[in-house]
Amino acid sequence: MMPLILAAIGETNMIRKVGGNPEVKKHLEDLGFVAGGNVTVISAIGGNLIVNVKDSRVAISREMAGKIMV
Repeated sequence: MMPLILAAIGETNMIRKVGGNPEVKKHLEDLGFVAGGNVTVISAIGGNLIVNVKDSRVAISREMAGKIMV
């Protein structure tokens, strides 16, 4: 398991765990980051990531990406 920040661009990974406090977990789950789902890193700009999750493109901060384990 590794944080999403370390995932290679263009590679599809399965989400294994979503961490953080209950508010952060709920926010990430609302965006589609749920255990068992797939996520693909589209690009990384200044440490922030643009990812494809559940057929949507989502921009997340480096801090949030660190809470998503793949």
